[in-house]
Amino acid sequence: QVQLVESGGGYVQPGGSLRLACAPVGVTLDAYAIGWFHQAPGKEREGVACISGADDSANYADSVMGRFIISRDRSKNTVYLQMNRLEPEDTGVYYCAVEVMLSVTGPRRDCIYYGSDRWGKGTPVTVSS
Repeated sequence: QVQLVESGGGYVQPGGSLRLACAPVGVTLDAYAIGWFHQAPGKEREGVACISGADDSANYADSVMGRFIISRDRSKNTVYLQMNRLEPEDTGVYYCAVEVMLSVTGPRRDCIYYGSDRWGKGTPVTVSS
């Protein structure tokens, strides 16, 4: 199993920005699709953004479209999630994973997690005034 380490979370006021980072331990991420998942307090984990390992195309959840950007820096072997115009609903713990598939069905674009529910520690984000 590929081990990933998330970082970059913190406390920010509504409208602010954060950049999360996802880095692997001992492997190169180049060929992997990577997904970012958000678990709000008391809710199920859900995919918010994912990037293809083949061509760096990306899918986004409707709730973050136009505000979040997922990107890959191969020189740093790291995948980022730039989070702009943050809202209180974005509060929660963010996780990244390699067991993700980008799905396109008509106009719908999803990040499908197919792993065994073994997650890293994640990085917490709190958006509050």
